[in-house]
Amino acid sequence: MLKSPTLHSEDPTSRTLKPKEDNMANFSIATVFVASISLLLSLTHSFSLENPTDRRILVLVDDLALKSSHSIFFNSLQARGFELDFKLSDDPKIALQRYGQHLYDGLILFSPTTERFGGSLDVAAILDFVDSGKDLIVAADANASDLIRNIAAECGIDFDEDQSAVVIDHGSYAVSETEGDHTLIAADDFIQSDVLLGSTKIEAPVLFKGIGHSLNPANSLVLKVLSASPSAYSANPKSKLSSPPSLSGSSISLVSVVQARNNARIVFSGSLDLFSNKFFKSPVQKAGSSNKYAKSGNQQFATEISKWVFHERGHLKAVNVRHHRVGETDEPSIYRINDDLEYLVEIYEWSGSSWEPYVANDVQVQFYMMSPYVLKTMSSNNKGLYIASFKVPDVYGVFQFKVEYQRLGYTSLSLAKQIPVRPFRHNEYERFIPTAFPYYGASFSTMAAFFIFSFVYLYSK
Repeated sequence: MLKSPTLHSEDPTSRTLKPKEDNMANFSIATVFVASISLLLSLTHSFSLENPTDRRILVLVDDLALKSSHSIFFNSLQARGFELDFKLSDDPKIALQRYGQHLYDGLILFSPTTERFGGSLDVAAILDFVDSGKDLIVAADANASDLIRNIAAECGIDFDEDQSAVVIDHGSYAVSETEGDHTLIAADDFIQSDVLLGSTKIEAPVLFKGIGHSLNPANSLVLKVLSASPSAYSANPKSKLSSPPSLSGSSISLVSVVQARNNARIVFSGSLDLFSNKFFKSPVQKAGSSNKYAKSGNQQFATEISKWVFHERGHLKAVNVRHHRVGETDEPSIYRINDDLEYLVEIYEWSGSSWEPYVANDVQVQFYMMSPYVLKTMSSNNKGLYIASFKVPDVYGVFQFKVEYQRLGYTSLSLAKQIPVRPFRHNEYERFIPTAFPYYGASFSTMAAFFIFSFVYLYSK
């Protein structure tokens, strides 16, 4: 049989093209492999419940010179184990996500004058970043753009509508070499919260030079951390007041925080200089006070508030949630009315390096069906274990053990566990009910009286 030579013939050009095609395929596979490995490495260093502070943070700046002018603040973050990625705010390669996964766990916006971010970043992307549980620091100044103002407004922060206005205080200004400059404020009206600002009191006032803001009353998640004094107001320092200022007194917030319902945390500051090396190292004296401080409270304030926003403090977790009948250890699949039960949960707080027992006296559990039938404050052994003992109500149905714990500055805990409750079976009721003894007595006394009456009636003459 003759075989056609064309079946085994090969185009000479195909032999020259195949190596190139193979090289291109190998290059594509290698590129995808490298990208996958880099993404995997970034995700393994991202936020986790077991180590909340092992995180990557994107820092967007207007000018890379801020890396040196604010280096003390950035170095403190890096010294605590954070990995900072600095980029110009208009960098066309900015992205918060890749292949549906977040590349960063925190975002710092030190770019108050930016009118438009680079890459795929915009207001919607930042809000989506926060909605996914990530954290954010925003610093503005007198030149804050509409972009920064819009981000703040979406979070319940309203900067002064007058874009030329700054905070002025003729009573609590910082004494400086510039006579008559009352826009440099020495603020010391801090929120009273150890979880937000640490247990060590900030003795020296904080230097502030920038714009003030108010809190949206419709947003209950916003808190003032640093407030202006009653003598402060927001206005243009280069022009005379023709009408009362829109912001005045202690209603002006200088630094505010937001903790979202998904436990994402946000810090808004009306002063970018508050985080600068210059303000960190500057001596401070408040007008009208004889106290002089060799160093302002800025560094301590910025460090403590950054610990809070990046979950180094005030981050709670609940583990080993369980329940059982009193005297037993196994968790039943169903309870009976009037059973005595115990509900237990362990709560720990992240200290920045390890999980420590959380001690409080206001943790409550609800036994809930449409409304709480039982509301019990749990007792603690001061080692993180919380216990509540109570009797199942005399109502059957499908109940829930619920713990809704919300405390200022702490991440909220929301625990729910469903359990059915049944009535007594026919053979589980008491043979003689104590409350029915009077009725038993009445019945037997009636029988005895009838017997005696019959005997007397029949045998008496």
